[in-house]
Amino acid sequence: METTIKDVAKYAGVGVGTVSRVINNEKAVGEKTREKVLEAMRVLNYSRNNMAFRLRKNETRIIALLVPVINHPFFAKLAYYIEDEASQYGYSIILVSSQQKVDKETEIITKIKHREVDGAVFVTHYMHDEDELQNCPIVSIDRTFGKNIPYVTSDNYDATKDALRFMIERGAKRVGFIGSRPLVASEVMERERAYLDLMAECGMTPRIVNEVIEHGDEKVVVADFMKKYSDVDGVFVSGYTLSQVFYEAATEQGKRIPEDMQIVSYDGIFKQWGTSN
Repeated sequence: METTIKDVAKYAGVGVGTVSRVINNEKAVGEKTREKVLEAMRVLNYSRNNMAFRLRKNETRIIALLVPVINHPFFAKLAYYIEDEASQYGYSIILVSSQQKVDKETEIITKIKHREVDGAVFVTHYMHDEDELQNCPIVSIDRTFGKNIPYVTSDNYDATKDALRFMIERGAKRVGFIGSRPLVASEVMERERAYLDLMAECGMTPRIVNEVIEHGDEKVVVADFMKKYSDVDGVFVSGYTLSQVFYEAATEQGKRIPEDMQIVSYDGIFKQWGTSN
């Protein structure tokens, strides 16, 4: 016969409510009592029925992580850290690749509203109406949906300026910018603004290619940039994949990094070269 919470309470000599508080890790239980209950659970080999518990609590303990693609190093690293953090609070992560289809993102929003998942971390290339996201526990990354929807971003403007100054202080005189413009308004757009502002402040000619790029088309954009601005000696690259493609193209042309050309990039860079931000 399966051990019940009543069996645990009887063995430990406490009430069922006390056992429940220990299981739910509530603080209103003395340490000695908590140990008695935990010992009873070990002896009786008791484990909570998580499915029943979630039904009673009306929660799934599941968070969706929505990313445009899963074969991108930045999103892979992001998923690793989010899963690691969520597990410390007893949550599981389901990874959803929207494949840059707005319908898949709308499906996740519907699942939240139907309580099929408890919430979501959104990395999206699309704009959703703030009203659509009301009462949905969603955290957006690098994109604002309205004052009531929380989002996480870096200080794109000042960080970009700092990175550019870093190169200029180390001798770069012809500094370029290569980026991937988001489909909708995003904090990432602050990087281009910072670049143009600093070029104006320093009296330097902008050398920029920043356009919407489909994942996989980075080589075409890099080739276009290098053809237009073959004289650059410092480049700010807006993201990881572009920076790797640009680095490979520069070295193929015989450029030494950072002696002949400095490169600074956003996102996590696994391969160490030149300077990275």
